[in-house]
Amino acid sequence: MWQYAAPEGLLMPSRSVWKALTAAFKLCCPRCGERTLFRSAFAMNHECARCHLVFEREPGYFVGAIYINYAVTAVVTIGGFLILDAYTAVPIAAQLAMWSLFGIAFPLFFFRYSKSLWLAFDHFINPEEPDLRVVRSPRP
Repeated sequence: MWQYAAPEGLLMPSRSVWKALTAAFKLCCPRCGERTLFRSAFAMNHECARCHLVFEREPGYFVGAIYINYAVTAVVTIGGFLILDAYTAVPIAAQLAMWSLFGIAFPLFFFRYSKSLWLAFDHFINPEEPDLRVVRSPRP
């Protein structure tokens, strides 16, 4: 189950889809599981404080997270509209207003999760192994 040992005796789990998704929905680092992805509501840390995984590997790295956020928002909004229209008598104008507000608010809520899902997906497909030769100095 354990793939290798990292610096300071940190054990790293082997890769699995379930572990990657669980870490993503808990907003955890996909490598070590530490909750160090975000420092505030919309600001992401540069790297994990525990295993030093760099979160944004290059400029434009999180474009995939935008696609995830858009796809989930579109599926939930359109699906919710169709289900509500089929099983209730809510007028179309009220539904359009409600789902329009939802389409604006939901991506803001899901922003952190879409970034975390993209990071977990990328780490699952192309894991960045720790460089055991690099000795990092503490950041001020």
